[in-house]
Amino acid sequence: MEHQALLDATDLLCPEPVMMLHVEMRKLTAKNVLKVIATDPSTTRDIPKFCQFLGHKLMKQTQEGDIYYYWIEKKES
Repeated sequence: MEHQALLDATDLLCPEPVMMLHVEMRKLTAKNVLKVIATDPSTTRDIPKFCQFLGHKLMKQTQEGDIYYYWIEKKES
């Protein structure tokens, strides 16, 4: 899936991935997509809640082994 930015949050534990996600989303313009790579299982709960709370669109969420991938589209201002 196409993306404009990448956040590598591997080996980081809660709450760091979501804190970094918040910073990265601010850098993007509306409708741009951020790909997130994480290894913390709590991101499967935290990232969807982050998107729901702030209005961003979680376009895709996958897992390969112990690695989690997310594609998040920034909401329109």
